[in-house]
Amino acid sequence: MADVTVVRYSFEGEKFEILVKPDPALDYKLGKKKDISSVLVSEEIYTDSGKGTKPSTEKLLAAFKTEDKIEVAQIMFEKGDLNLTTDQRRKMVDQKRKQIIEYIAKTFVDPKTHLPHPPLRIEQAMKDGRVSIEPQKSVEEQVKDIVEKLRSIIALKSENLQLEITIPAQYASQSYSVLKSVGSLKKEEWQNNGSLKAILEIPAAARPNVIDRLGSITKGSATVEVMK
Repeated sequence: MADVTVVRYSFEGEKFEILVKPDPALDYKLGKKKDISSVLVSEEIYTDSGKGTKPSTEKLLAAFKTEDKIEVAQIMFEKGDLNLTTDQRRKMVDQKRKQIIEYIAKTFVDPKTHLPHPPLRIEQAMKDGRVSIEPQKSVEEQVKDIVEKLRSIIALKSENLQLEITIPAQYASQSYSVLKSVGSLKKEEWQNNGSLKAILEIPAAARPNVIDRLGSITKGSATVEVMK
């Protein structure tokens, strides 16, 4: 049925399934919905939902340390796999691809120019390399293998820079919160006149964004120099 899908979970060779409503289930999996009861088609736990077979109490306790069906369902959502509809999978893959491209653009640079590759170039390289995206895996879980595949198509180097930054007093407080959010502050010196001198370590690809943000806050009055 189109209005029912399955969450599957395996433990030491034993398989468990629950029937759920596709869109509410995806919202719950993504943390957008908190009430699991509204997601379940029923509270029944199956070993094979198609055949209607159910696990024994002993198997439930061995796998979940509880026989409370709501608690079991919560564990299955957390550790198991939600069977996505075709439309859900397409949308999630598109969203995850955008996140991965953004991550690579912010974290890796072209070693020749020390500048990030444009997102469109990274996207095209992913198409050329026939990179597959797992919609239910995090960016961090996938990006290492993806970057290795892309390196045969475009040059990618993970590189950190240290920036020596000076912020005038009237912009120092606002700029400080930005510095903390975009990189690692290696040194900070608050001057008697209220200005801030800092050494900030960032991924090399993030340099244009950092300069733009500081320039916007300080109206171009901040100084940013790359340390050798």
